[in-house]
Amino acid sequence: MTNSIAEIEKNDALFVIGSNTTENHPIVALAMKKAVFNGAKLIVADPRKIPLVKFAALWLRQRPGTDTALVNSIMHVILDEGREDNTFIGEKTEGFEEFKKSLQEFTPFYGEKITGVPAADIVKAARIYAEADRAGIYYAMGITQHSMGTHNVHALANLAMLTGNIGRESCGINPLRGQNNVQGACDMGCSPNVLTGYQSVTDLGVRQKFEEMWGVPVPEKVGLTATEMTLAMHEGTLKALYIMGENPALSDPNIRHSTAAFKKLDLLIVQDIFMSETAELADVVLPAASFAEKDGTFTNTERRVQLVRKAVPPPGQAKDDLTILNEIASRMGGKTHHIAEVVTNLGFKRKNTRDIDRTHLAPEEAFLEALLLWDAMRGMTYQRLKKGGLQWPCPSRSHPGTPYLFKDGFPRGSEGKALFTQVPHVESDELPDKAYPFVLTTGRLLFQYHTGTMTRRSKGLEAAAPEPFIELNPADARKIGLIHEEMARVSSRRGSICLKVRITDRVPEKVVFIPFHYREAAANILTNDALDPTCKIAEVKVCAVSVEKADEDGYDEGVGVGKKNAAPRESSKEAPL
Repeated sequence: MTNSIAEIEKNDALFVIGSNTTENHPIVALAMKKAVFNGAKLIVADPRKIPLVKFAALWLRQRPGTDTALVNSIMHVILDEGREDNTFIGEKTEGFEEFKKSLQEFTPFYGEKITGVPAADIVKAARIYAEADRAGIYYAMGITQHSMGTHNVHALANLAMLTGNIGRESCGINPLRGQNNVQGACDMGCSPNVLTGYQSVTDLGVRQKFEEMWGVPVPEKVGLTATEMTLAMHEGTLKALYIMGENPALSDPNIRHSTAAFKKLDLLIVQDIFMSETAELADVVLPAASFAEKDGTFTNTERRVQLVRKAVPPPGQAKDDLTILNEIASRMGGKTHHIAEVVTNLGFKRKNTRDIDRTHLAPEEAFLEALLLWDAMRGMTYQRLKKGGLQWPCPSRSHPGTPYLFKDGFPRGSEGKALFTQVPHVESDELPDKAYPFVLTTGRLLFQYHTGTMTRRSKGLEAAAPEPFIELNPADARKIGLIHEEMARVSSRRGSICLKVRITDRVPEKVVFIPFHYREAAANILTNDALDPTCKIAEVKVCAVSVEKADEDGYDEGVGVGKKNAAPRESSKEAPL
């Protein structure tokens, strides 16, 4: 997020697109509701009638996969009515004239033709957003998980720049991250093209800095994304895989294709707190500690680094992630590396100046290494974090942290100007046809999380949302002959599942929704693994399916990827090895 959660309440306008915020980020949604109660106007853009619609001044029900056309049409209106921020554009951006020309065809009527949103509502949305002094954009994976997801994000960035709604309090472009500490993982370099602090692996100077700290050569080539790894496994060029805290056997698109790839590996290692569907496929399972059983830091969606302290010991043979990595490194011949002198030169006081044994790093020492390598965290220490979280950039010990980014310009080029991007409308990879006449979109529920590895072991949460279902519009249900709670078979070009029908107007005609938490009717058997050409994210939010009455009353035998009832985590027994 460019801005902070606390700033949401001061928004004059909010544009929420591709985010079922009340169910996926309920704390953020509370701040949005407070903003509305304070007088802000909320625009919600979503094909489904999500709970946040109840608080919206305007609901834009675009067709799935048409987000770019919708945002481009809104910007066309802003330019046509002269509502752009010319001062901001002139002083802090470049590429505007070419960008402006690219929007000429995106009239409100053209936008209506593509998106299904009435032209009058497109105009109304443009006026609400552009007239607000402080307008914030909030999005999630409903924007990114498309074959044109990069285009979608570029379009939203264009909208913020066009109106000068970035680099100030209570505005900005705010992606709501989908998992706890996923922001921290990215910050630390868990991406194939960057090292800690988003420093490019292809930059010689960056590699030399890291090599001096680490004492080992740093690869100069960009690695594979997770989605590219699946193809490499099938091709036989990727022989071994080490998975930590992920369950791709249930969360990957086209999961039959993914699980087939895992079975081709020479070695699959899974490190997790439960025996997940992916762990069931592994050659080696390393039992890990949960959040409450380890020390370290988490970084949340607003860039806030927070200290995490162990409350209880891990059960059985489970160990925290860092200890597991340390022990593996030790067995692989890891060497002690000298950084005491670097630490001293930078003015960090240590209880002693011993060399840090890189095979037995403590959490605080690993944190120290990160801030030595990344200026944006240089001012953070465990002592400071004990008093409360800090938002990066925090470059010095006296710095209070940064609630919002880009106040003094953008980290781009010699002049620090942001770049407008020309964004065309690109159709989804797979559209409905006669054989598969419905669009399937997937998502999460309030009472379940991701693949249910944790939440489905909670009796209370499981009781609130115990089984899979498909949302189907009443008109479509009548045509098919389905009634509420009846079993339906849903099929795509990749497979089929059986699950109960919920007849509701939350979805429009010819669009269906399935939550992806449930292994007994895994939605990702159906989803499309087509990739965005830039960031390689898969298009799990749009694929073509058919819906019909099921021949049987229960879930398909063998269609899901595992058993329905997940086993509890036994603290009184040793975890499986």
